[in-house]
Amino acid sequence: MITDTITAIATGLSNSGISIVRVSGMDAFRIIDDIYQSKSGKKILSKERSHTIHYGYIVDEDKMIDEVMVVIMRAPATYTREDTIEINCHGGIVVTRRILETVIRKGARIAEPGEFTKRAFLNGRIDLSQAEAVCDIIHAKNELALSNSLNQLQGKIYSLIIKLRKRILRDIAFIEAALDDPEHISLDGFQEDLAKNIEEECNEIGKLIKDSKNGKIMKEGLKTVIIGKPNVGKSSLLNALVGEERAIVTEIAGTTRDTVEETINLNGIILNIVDTAGIRDTVDFIEKLGVDKALRIAVEADLIVFVLDSSTKIDENDEAIFEMIKDKRAILLLNKSDLDSRVMIDDITTRTTQPVISISAKDNTGIEELAETVKKMFFGGELSLHEEVYITSDRHREAFMDALKSLELVKTSIDNNMPEDFYSIDLMSAYESLGKIIGENVEEDLVNMIFNEFCTGK
Repeated sequence: MITDTITAIATGLSNSGISIVRVSGMDAFRIIDDIYQSKSGKKILSKERSHTIHYGYIVDEDKMIDEVMVVIMRAPATYTREDTIEINCHGGIVVTRRILETVIRKGARIAEPGEFTKRAFLNGRIDLSQAEAVCDIIHAKNELALSNSLNQLQGKIYSLIIKLRKRILRDIAFIEAALDDPEHISLDGFQEDLAKNIEEECNEIGKLIKDSKNGKIMKEGLKTVIIGKPNVGKSSLLNALVGEERAIVTEIAGTTRDTVEETINLNGIILNIVDTAGIRDTVDFIEKLGVDKALRIAVEADLIVFVLDSSTKIDENDEAIFEMIKDKRAILLLNKSDLDSRVMIDDITTRTTQPVISISAKDNTGIEELAETVKKMFFGGELSLHEEVYITSDRHREAFMDALKSLELVKTSIDNNMPEDFYSIDLMSAYESLGKIIGENVEEDLVNMIFNEFCTGK
């Protein structure tokens, strides 16, 4: 049982209009009664109705600290399912800290990162997947990531897992009952029914695992590398995508010697872009280091954007890059379409099956087509969540993979006509693996690690 009371600043610690100091725990009302004073005199907030707002002052030893609005919320109808107080004060750093220090002196302790949400989990208000969704909402980089996290917060992962676990548990219960009472419960024909159930469960879990790569892209973005020989417009492309002069652009080939990194939102898709040194044979030692680094980064990229200069003929440096990216996920951009072209799209499509787009980084044309091509390449052209939920957590993906592996073992046991108690062992393993996602039978160290990723005050 949790008995201590925690507090933290729930808003950013900066000069702003309003700051919120949050207090949660069994002593929350005692503390606020000690430090709150209404405009008309002393007012006991512990006697007021839950979910009401009160105007007054925070005082320390009869000295006023700030004019505030205090929200009082009684358990269990709160975020943590504990008595909760939220003090809305002026947003100055000094005054916010003074109020926090006063609350601490009255008996609360500073909350650990994510401890309010951790208490919501421990007190049964949310499951572990919903708790992780709270963190994802805070760190969402685009609308897609936010929508997916909201789906998880609403319990869609939880509902899916509960449904799968009920079906698995039903089969386990039937097997155990039949083994305990074979005279009244027959297992005749059960293998066929079980095989059908397992197939459906494997398909559902398999789809979640398959789509998890898209989920991770939604959450973290695509590691994207811009490559090409010198002076083809790589830095100009980066500047066009970013919308400002992020990289130096000159007529001198080889201007970019090291990588330039930027994160952009391209029509809802996050691209973590690395602009690299121009790839060519060179005797310049510094430039060669940049070229080698570009090649290393390209190997690890989710997406390669190969920029060619349509105003110059393809040379041996371009040919080397064609060879390097032939088995990669790549988009070829034929840049400088605003100039007289010496290379056409047809000249490129005869060399590769990878998408080719004519663009002008200078005039900012072709960018929309690039966005649509990325969407088709990674999301099959669809970037709408609707009722679907994507797995974004490596922890969830591993648990689903463990569950799938266990169910596959059941299928193997059925095919080999193994005794029914073999089925129960692997079915229970799948049941437990799914339970780990929502927080059942998870180790305390894992729970602590998850909540340590949160900001303090949430």
